[in-house]
Amino acid sequence: MSMLPAWPALAREAQDRIDDLIGRMTIEEKAGQLSCFSDTIRPLGRPTNPGEAARDAAAMLMAIRAGQIGMLFNGHGVAGARKAQRAALQSRLGIPLVFAADVIHGYETIFPIPLGEAAAFDAALSERIARAVASEATAGGLHWTFAPMVDVARDQRWGRVAEGAGEDVHLGCVLAAARVRGFQGNDLSADDALCATPKHFAGYGAVGGGMEYGAVDVSPATLRAVHVPPFAAAFAAGAGAVMASFTDVNGIPATANRPLLTGLLRDELAFRGPCVSDYQADLELIAHGAASDEADAARRAILAGTDVSMQSGLYNAHLPALVAAGRVPMARVDEAVRRVLGLKMRLGLFDRPFRSLDRAAERTRIGTLATRALAREAATRAVVLLRNDGDLLPLSSATKRIALIGPFGDDPAQLDGPWSFAGYRRTGIDLATTLRGRITAPTRLIVEPGSGIEAPIPGGIERAVAAARGADIVLLAIGEGGDMSGEANSRTSITIPVAQQALADAVAATDRPIVVLLRHGRALALQGAVAAAPAILATWFLGCETGPALADILFGDVEPTGRLPVSFPFATGQEPWSYDRLPTGRPPPAEPQPQGGTGRWRDAPDAACYAFGHGLGYTRFALETVTAPPVLADASDVVVTVRNIGARRGTHLVQLYVRQRVASLARPVRQLKRFAHVTLDAGESRAVALPLGPADLAIVDGRGTRRIEPGDVDIWIASSSADPGLHAVTRLV
Repeated sequence: MSMLPAWPALAREAQDRIDDLIGRMTIEEKAGQLSCFSDTIRPLGRPTNPGEAARDAAAMLMAIRAGQIGMLFNGHGVAGARKAQRAALQSRLGIPLVFAADVIHGYETIFPIPLGEAAAFDAALSERIARAVASEATAGGLHWTFAPMVDVARDQRWGRVAEGAGEDVHLGCVLAAARVRGFQGNDLSADDALCATPKHFAGYGAVGGGMEYGAVDVSPATLRAVHVPPFAAAFAAGAGAVMASFTDVNGIPATANRPLLTGLLRDELAFRGPCVSDYQADLELIAHGAASDEADAARRAILAGTDVSMQSGLYNAHLPALVAAGRVPMARVDEAVRRVLGLKMRLGLFDRPFRSLDRAAERTRIGTLATRALAREAATRAVVLLRNDGDLLPLSSATKRIALIGPFGDDPAQLDGPWSFAGYRRTGIDLATTLRGRITAPTRLIVEPGSGIEAPIPGGIERAVAAARGADIVLLAIGEGGDMSGEANSRTSITIPVAQQALADAVAATDRPIVVLLRHGRALALQGAVAAAPAILATWFLGCETGPALADILFGDVEPTGRLPVSFPFATGQEPWSYDRLPTGRPPPAEPQPQGGTGRWRDAPDAACYAFGHGLGYTRFALETVTAPPVLADASDVVVTVRNIGARRGTHLVQLYVRQRVASLARPVRQLKRFAHVTLDAGESRAVALPLGPADLAIVDGRGTRRIEPGDVDIWIASSSADPGLHAVTRLV
């Protein structure tokens, strides 16, 4: 499974320069290069991790001058960064700092959460977004982002589903590579290049019960077939660094897991950049029961392959004594330092230590009109139309009274969702603000919150019901608050909060047509009046252009083209659930039966309520013919003819799924292998070619061996993972 990074090896001169520095460094200075701390010189103004403000700015500058710090993270602003860099250049060897941050879906201009962005199924869009984010972040004095998160997530109870590309391996690989390319650009030393860090290596998305920081118990074959491929794709795209998982992986915490961080990461995948711990993850080895004390935790982490210690200070405190006692070889420390200095060299910091610390760029490259326009485009592309009975959407010009009800209609504080970095400094636009500016007489807009996010408002339901009764249509803006998704926000029930569900049920009793606008960071199990609403839009957390983007969709200025990157279950109890599950020997029948004997739940179908890949538009498409090669010996095209059978121009997402019927390892019931957008005028048809080759059907075993086994392969061209679509058969030889 070897996958070398795209970046070429450093020039001999650069390697010699690094070797010379390492030869002159003390063990204390080496430990400093391997230590990363929260930036208290230019803090965000609000904590993003526990215990961040442990060292004041003056003490941090002193430690930098002493060579005890190699990198700072989660600070912003050029002035403070220049001050810190000057301190680094005053150290004995003058090694520059690198500035990092958790820039997940925007620096100050906030884009949709990554899960929402994934709903666009568009690698080019993801690359453009990452490029825009990199331009802003580097203008704000950063060189390195701890993104993208590439964990494959099959359990919607896990809060960090919001940070990734969802449940599918192929989509995860495509978007991981696109985001790396966008962040880093063509030249990692350029002023606007942001080093990418795929995380969390590896298997974090398989935490038991969806519990944040929980243990991961996954077979070696599943680890390599499901959880490793997006990392390999990110490395092949040139990712400069990687972050280890917080979690225990098959009994050994990732930070101290040598088979994972050295055997798999270095030996199998051949990754050459630095591996950074997650926040204080080396210190947490003690709580895991994997280390006896801080010194033991530092020893186990560095020997396993964790090059950089984040925030704990354990490498500063204990590596010198561990090396002196012979408990950690100096060669291992030098290896880690070489990786860190190599990244700084690639970033151009040795020759230009004030790279990306330009006050003029900070004034001109942040919050530009072009970036805001891209944020609006991205937000419209993220929206998924789940249901549209009776073509309730787009809104008719005959609609004269609109009631916007729910806690997310008039609430700019809830637009961004988790990990919005510095976005709180800019004002996002909510839907109420947009509608007030857009709707003119004689159309009337009534806005009522109806309830809080998790608690009722006295009289709120009564006022909301009155507003609904006086309206032609209700826009019901409900879902999760920004702090209900993301890190440390696992949920045992992924339903609409009780107070909002009560609001929805009461409003539905007025018999007014309802358009549900879901705000969420994961797939939800919809119930009651929410599930029964004639029109439902999955709108995720769309960022600073939420209001304009939703209005564009609601009024039909832009067609909804998003598709689900995660499966919406009927009930929370189905989790973890993914469309590409393995088959059972007793599959459920096509028609429900009153008795058991098959793989099923008593109270829910073995299916998704809304399937992976599902999404509607404002026109309709038909898949007319499919042609597949009878034998798949080399890369070939599967060709499908698509026709727009509706009344307006629109875009369809063609999806190609496969299953090898018989193999040495059980194959998923379906797997996505290709997708493509096709835009057609009403009545127009077009042939779409989707390439497919033997490598797409390769089997990966627990040792990481890839092999191709001959046999019949089912191919489906479909509109979702559950759509029967058009079927063809080819033979793999």
